[in-house]
Amino acid sequence: MTSRTGAHLIAETLRTLEINVLFGIVGIPIVEIAEACINNGIRFIAFRNEQSASYAAQAYGYLTGRPGVCLVVGGPGVIHAMAGMVNAHVNHWPILVIAGYIENHQREMGGFQEFDHVSLVKTVAKFAAQPSEVGSIPFLIEKGYRTAFYGRPGPTFVDIPANFIRAGVSDLKGVASITSVPDAPKSMACTEMIRQAVSKLREARAPLVVIGKGCAYARAEQSIRSFIDSANIPFLPTPMGKGVVPDSHPLNVAAARSTALAGADIVLLFGARLNWILHFGGPPRWKRDVCFIQVDIAAEELGNNAPNSKIRLLGDVGLISEQLLQALAGWRYAADSSEYVRTIRARAKKNVAKTRELAKSDRIPMNYQRALTEIKEAVAGADVVWVNEGANTMDIGRSIFQCELPRRRIDAGTFATMGVGMGYAIAGKSAYGTADFC
Repeated sequence: MTSRTGAHLIAETLRTLEINVLFGIVGIPIVEIAEACINNGIRFIAFRNEQSASYAAQAYGYLTGRPGVCLVVGGPGVIHAMAGMVNAHVNHWPILVIAGYIENHQREMGGFQEFDHVSLVKTVAKFAAQPSEVGSIPFLIEKGYRTAFYGRPGPTFVDIPANFIRAGVSDLKGVASITSVPDAPKSMACTEMIRQAVSKLREARAPLVVIGKGCAYARAEQSIRSFIDSANIPFLPTPMGKGVVPDSHPLNVAAARSTALAGADIVLLFGARLNWILHFGGPPRWKRDVCFIQVDIAAEELGNNAPNSKIRLLGDVGLISEQLLQALAGWRYAADSSEYVRTIRARAKKNVAKTRELAKSDRIPMNYQRALTEIKEAVAGADVVWVNEGANTMDIGRSIFQCELPRRRIDAGTFATMGVGMGYAIAGKSAYGTADFC
């Protein structure tokens, strides 16, 4: 047997891309790939089902900013991994799935676990391909890896025939040469749109900043915090936007979320979508004439559910927040004298008091507030990644578990996917090796 095979070429490609962790399940024909990766110093984390492995890989991509890589067998393996790929597609998280395929000469002959993976996966993937020859494998893996996190993140897929995995490559000519992938390029918003946004913010009577998980993914916490501190505008974090600005910040209005939404007249959306999580931007949760200023990396997101809001800032949320801060030139919202803020704080005080009362209740059966508070107190002082799933657990846990750091809370997300807990917890521990609990 040739000492160097396609499996070794795949492992070497992943090492060149500086991939240190691989999630998946071994089986025919990918056993050799997993073994070659382990021998190249890549940690392989094995699961019992590809669904959980793909959940872990995409959450790892969100937490690290680089695509998680998931290795699966063909047929049923790809079908199971589709759950994670669809979730990554809706959440816009980066994941690269590498699958094994039948020997390509067996196509349409009824090969072992034969299935047209690429056609299926293309319904949700940013990129999906199968190499036409062994030498093109590095090129396709690099392209899949790069595409997953350049621009708007999402899932990608590379399907590798079994005979390519076993093929000898020691003397192979024409192998594509690749290098490590640099960070994704970032862009700023156009200056005219910045000027219009600043003009709106200055005239607002009840401004609100919504901090979405896009801010956490973009690692924009320093610039977002500087913006909030300088502009003095109340902010609401989405469930996974918690910690971009510490939950303990006095301008955080999460404790009176409904009041904050209903009273806002100008809303700056930092990396957040006007989907079901934010009630589609319409009444009765929002004012009918509320003005949304959208900040997003994806042009196709700008204008969604906000057709009357014409200020749309396309680019990196961190850079755009810096542009806005500079353009505001020291302006500060008078939060302490604002009727809008006073109303929010009064409602927050009542809500917090009610939550504390429930958290101390000894009624049987135990309520969520009491149970989650017990957990919170048990891990006090530890470095925790909070993984929440289940409607009540997520909704109530959002108010119980404080986040002072970004990317410390992951949940069912935009697709409201249940069953993510184990995969997400493993991803959290893999991304933050120092975390005490996930």
